[in-house]
Amino acid sequence: MQMALPNATIVLVLGILSIVTCCCFYGLIGLVLGIVALILSRKDKQNYLANMSYYTVSSYKNLNAGRVCAIIGLILSAIALLFCILFAIFFGFSALNDQEALKEILREMQ
Repeated sequence: MQMALPNATIVLVLGILSIVTCCCFYGLIGLVLGIVALILSRKDKQNYLANMSYYTVSSYKNLNAGRVCAIIGLILSAIALLFCILFAIFFGFSALNDQEALKEILREMQ
């Protein structure tokens, strides 16, 4: 009797959450969730390739879908983090949290 891969559902959920949270807290939450999903998927993929007859194909497909979502989430989170870093470099850290400070900086630039 075949069984599902142990972390396939977790990887899929973490991959989806990494996409959803890619803009939360400067992209750091999405980065962490995506990295964890990729680490877990690597272990399960090795288990599946070593013993294909023990695991279901559908759980392997879920694992691959979660892996793809995690990669997309990592890319989006990295872009969000890079944007926040560049924003902080050009406008300062105070502009990230205070809209009035950002408006004043933009007025000074004109």
